[in-house]
Amino acid sequence: MAETKAKTTLIFVPLPVLSHLLASIKLANLLTDRDDRLSITILILNLQLDSKISSRIKNSQNSRVHFVQLERDESDKSPKSTLVQIVSSQKSAVKSAAAAAAAGSNLSGFIFDILCSSMMDVAAELGAPSYIFFTCGAAGLGLLFRISDLIRRRDRALKDYLDSDAEVPAPTFVNPVPAKVWPAMAFANEAGFLDLTDRLRSVSGIVVNTFLELEAHAIAALAGDAAAPAVYPVGPLLHDEEESADDAARLRRAEILGWLDEQPESSVAFLCFGTNGYFDEAQVTEIATALERSGTRFLWSLRKPPSKETGAAISEYENPGKVLPGGFLDRTAGTGRVIGWAPQMAVLSHRAVGGFMTHCGWNSILESVSCGVPMAVWPMFAEQQMNAFQLVHELEIAVEIKMDYRRDAPKLVAADRIEKGIRELMDVDNKIHANVKELKEKSKNALMENESSSNFVRSFIENVTNL
Repeated sequence: MAETKAKTTLIFVPLPVLSHLLASIKLANLLTDRDDRLSITILILNLQLDSKISSRIKNSQNSRVHFVQLERDESDKSPKSTLVQIVSSQKSAVKSAAAAAAAGSNLSGFIFDILCSSMMDVAAELGAPSYIFFTCGAAGLGLLFRISDLIRRRDRALKDYLDSDAEVPAPTFVNPVPAKVWPAMAFANEAGFLDLTDRLRSVSGIVVNTFLELEAHAIAALAGDAAAPAVYPVGPLLHDEEESADDAARLRRAEILGWLDEQPESSVAFLCFGTNGYFDEAQVTEIATALERSGTRFLWSLRKPPSKETGAAISEYENPGKVLPGGFLDRTAGTGRVIGWAPQMAVLSHRAVGGFMTHCGWNSILESVSCGVPMAVWPMFAEQQMNAFQLVHELEIAVEIKMDYRRDAPKLVAADRIEKGIRELMDVDNKIHANVKELKEKSKNALMENESSSNFVRSFIENVTNL
C-alpha cells in the first residue's frame, strides 16, 4: 500500500484589502502547487474594508486553498479607533477558526500580513511559528529596520527628520535615503512602529513579493543582518484580472484594448494611480495641461475624490469633462482617452504602451517591471514615496514627477514639471527603457524551475514542513 503523505496546514491572515488578499491567494496557490502535503486556509477578517472580496474568493479553483470569512465579536464593546485595534479584536475568532482548520493535521504555521502582525499572539497560543508576508519590497523592509534602530539610539528625535533635508544610509539601499521619503507610519506612532518592527524581527521568516534579480543588493543586506529573520523572495506574484472580472469589466476591457490596438507601438503614456488614487480639480487641470502640451498619446485613469459633504467613497466621474479644462477632451480626441477603471495588467502588457505614470504601489511596480514598461513616479501615501526613491535612484527604471508628494498634505505640482516628466518617460533613448526591458526578462525566469524565486519557494516549504 502506498504511503499517505502527511497533511500540513498553514493559516494565512491577510489584510482584507483587495491588493493584499490577491497577493496572498497567489502565494497560497504557488505553495500548494509545489507541495501536495500542504493545505492552506485563508482567514478573511471582518474589517468591512472592501465589499468586492466575497465575489473574488468564490472564483478560487484550488481544492487545497480554503477560505473562512470571520464574524465580528459583537459582545466586544471596547473602542477601536485604529486598524491595529480592529484587527486585534478578532484574535478569538482567528484562534477558533485556525484550530478548526488544522484539526487532524499538523499546524505548521501562520503567515500574517504585516498589518496583521498583532495576531502573532494567536500563533504562540497554538504553539505554531509565525511568518510575515511582506507585500512591499526587500529594500523597504530593510529601511523599516534601519528607522527603528535610529529611534532606539535616540541620537535625534524622529520628529526632527520629518520634512527635513536629512539623508540617512540604510544597508538595503546603495544611496542614502532622504527622510522626506520615509514611510509616514514611522512618524505617526513611534511606539506602534517599534512594536511592529520588533515583531518583524521575531518571526520565523519573512516572505517577500519580490525577486532576487530586482533587489539583489537589498536581499543580500538582509541575509547579512544577524538580527533579521530569514527572508524568502518568492515573486513576482501577479494578479490575473480576468480571474475576477465581471461581464461589465470585460466589456470595458475590450473597449480600452481596442483603442490601444489602433495606436503605434510604445507611443502611449498610461496614467493610473491605483484604486485609492485621486487628485483635486486644480491638480487635474495641471495634469491635463501637461498632457496636451507634450503632444503624447495617453490613456488616463481618472478617479473622483471622496465627497466631504456626503461621505461618498472614491468613484468614477459620470462626465469627466466637468473636471477637465474646457475643450480638453475635444482637442485631444485623436491622441488620448480619459477613462475610469482600468485593466492595469492588460494595459501595461499591450504593445502600444511605452510608459506608466504610477502611484508606486508595489503590485503596480511589479506589474510594470514584468511588462517591461518604464515608470514616472507620483506616490500618494504609505510606503510609496520610499518605493519611488528606489525606482529612480536605485533601480534606474523611472523618472520623477514628485517623489515626496503626500496626499494628506498635497502641494500643487505644476504642469511644466509634469510635462518634463512625461517627455523623459517617453524618450526611448532614456536608459530607463533598456534597464526595465532587462528586468522584464529576468522577472519571467525567476519562478521557473531551479531559478531564484523557485529556489526560495522550495527553501520556505522545507522550513515550514520540517519544523
